[in-house]
Amino acid sequence: MKAKTIIILVLIALFLIILFQNTQVVELRLLFWTISMSRIILFPLTLLVGIIIGFVLGRYVKKDKPDSSGIE
Repeated sequence: MKAKTIIILVLIALFLIILFQNTQVVELRLLFWTISMSRIILFPLTLLVGIIIGFVLGRYVKKDKPDSSGIE
């Protein structure tokens, strides 16, 4: 197995352990709204939002970089 695959599997295992140990209901306040949900739902939702934001920003920054060839 490659090192990258092992690291990904370990991170997934850690995430699942944290996820299943945090099943309490929490209250999320966002501006004028209050939402009650289990942490088991909140954690993956937060992870998904972070991945989407990182993907969008990564594509945006990649587009704005000038060409490295030096030809204008």
